Amino acid sequence: MTNLQYQAVGRRKESVARVFLRPGKGAVQVNDRTFEDYFPNDVLKMVIRQPLQLTETVEKFDVVALVEGGGSAGQAGAIRHGIARALCLFNGELRGALKKAGLLTRDSRMKERKKYGQRGARARFQFSKR
Repeated sequence: MTNLQYQAVGRRKESVARVFLRPGKGAVQVNDRTFEDYFPNDVLKMVIRQPLQLTETVEKFDVVALVEGGGSAGQAGAIRHGIARALCLFNGELRGALKKAGLLTRDSRMKERKKYGQRGARARFQFSKR
């Protein structure tokens, strides 16, 4: 039973994270780097720890995440989503608390596409009546 691990995929914006929860002391590793090194922003570190703190499993698991695509905020959100889903695999009773906190819902907001004949997604060229 020592090689037991829980695997889940988390997504946010353009980022996709494969998350592995392994029994351990609470170390978090992202793309073979410590997450303190990978995410220098304290808010993003807090976002990643959120599901573990909510379920009081911070010291129970080591987290290994392989994340690609998007920016740092999207990657942190994808890791958070993956951790929450993996915790549900570990213990189904945690699902209610995670769902109530909104951590199991995939944030579907994406970048809006640029429209043809315009400068951007919403920006328009200046209108001149005369």
